[in-house]
Amino acid sequence: MISRVREIWRRLNASYWFYPALFALSALLLALTTIWIDRTGRADWINDIPAIHTARPDGANTLLSVIASSMISVAATVFSITIAAVAYASGNYGPRLLTNFMEDRGNQLSLATFIGTFVYAITVLRTVRGENESAGFMLADHDALPGFVPQLSLLVAYALMGLSIMVLVYFLNHIPASIRVNTVLEGIGQRLLKGIKDRFPGDNRGETPLARPEGHPIAAAGSGYVQFVDFGQLQKIAERKGGKLVLGLRPGDFVHPGVPLAFWCDFSAIDESPDEEIRDCFSLGGMRTPGQDIQFLIDELVEIGCRALSPGINDPFTAVTVLHWLGAATAELGKRDLRMRFGEAERPEDDLLVLLDDDYNHFLFRGFGAIRSAVAGNRIACLVMFDALANASVTLNDETRKSQLQREGDLLIAQAREFLTGPAMDDVDARYVSFCHRME
Repeated sequence: MISRVREIWRRLNASYWFYPALFALSALLLALTTIWIDRTGRADWINDIPAIHTARPDGANTLLSVIASSMISVAATVFSITIAAVAYASGNYGPRLLTNFMEDRGNQLSLATFIGTFVYAITVLRTVRGENESAGFMLADHDALPGFVPQLSLLVAYALMGLSIMVLVYFLNHIPASIRVNTVLEGIGQRLLKGIKDRFPGDNRGETPLARPEGHPIAAAGSGYVQFVDFGQLQKIAERKGGKLVLGLRPGDFVHPGVPLAFWCDFSAIDESPDEEIRDCFSLGGMRTPGQDIQFLIDELVEIGCRALSPGINDPFTAVTVLHWLGAATAELGKRDLRMRFGEAERPEDDLLVLLDDDYNHFLFRGFGAIRSAVAGNRIACLVMFDALANASVTLNDETRKSQLQREGDLLIAQAREFLTGPAMDDVDARYVSFCHRME
């Protein structure tokens, strides 16, 4: 249940309607509050300020009408520009990048500001009364007035208009900046590095993966990608039931009915296996999300790199940036213990929650191994990939992991010889020799 609540909250924050709806509701409440203050005479002090000219009914109607009409027009324009930018990014960088732009707080909050200002202005506008109109309400002393102009509400509306203009200027700068490929890659790369540090906080000490015990399989009841796993709740279930829980998959894997989510071990009877409780700790959805799935971020980098090196685009310098970020992630992974642990057991074999860990070679294959075939046909990309592999070895104190990097370089040169010839191949051979020297 907790995993589903968290996933619903993540979807709300990633949606394009949540913040506009929240700002619209907040603007409505703000308008009702300022109108109440004006009606009860608590804002009469505004009339005593010489710098503030008291508005008349006609002027108030005009001001609020202009603010409301302009804000809804700007909101429509902002939405159109955002959709155009999303379509451009999705077509050039890959459809999986669509989620990144939909989650962009700058786009969401810009649209929300314009919608909120519109709601506020239109709510205040309906309360303005001319001198020949009945007020429709009573003041504190129960004397009806022939007209009503909410002076404080007008000042707030004017301030919101000024804020909206500043947000519009920000938005017009933010959109072109956000679809630049270097900005996109930086966002993915920084998020990937942060995910690695959060997921693997310990330093590498050369530990080897432990044997995974077998047990009663707990199969999935639905189909979809594993978007969120409540590891804390799984740990509590294992402690409460006195058993050992071995996960059969990781966030980002696709499951369907019958695929084991986990295995329940050390139990006296299969009837005691808490199948439903464990299933509730897994949230499934129709697409992968980067929340707990750092491999999804690696795949995004690889996708952009492969598209850039395709014959139709032929943009090796974008691929170079991709290789740099993959190199930084590989270096960060190389110096960390890639085994995840929960609980307070002194020895890893005593853990009640055993995760499906991935070794260094798995991540290396997922990144450099996946993009290798595209890189092999381009001289510039080959040269940079050798440098990125060599630089990633700087943080390594593990000979096994260093040999895996060396093997990736060997595979790259073997594949490059299938595509490149002449001076281009001579340059790549020379860089490979330099790579081998640096790996010694």
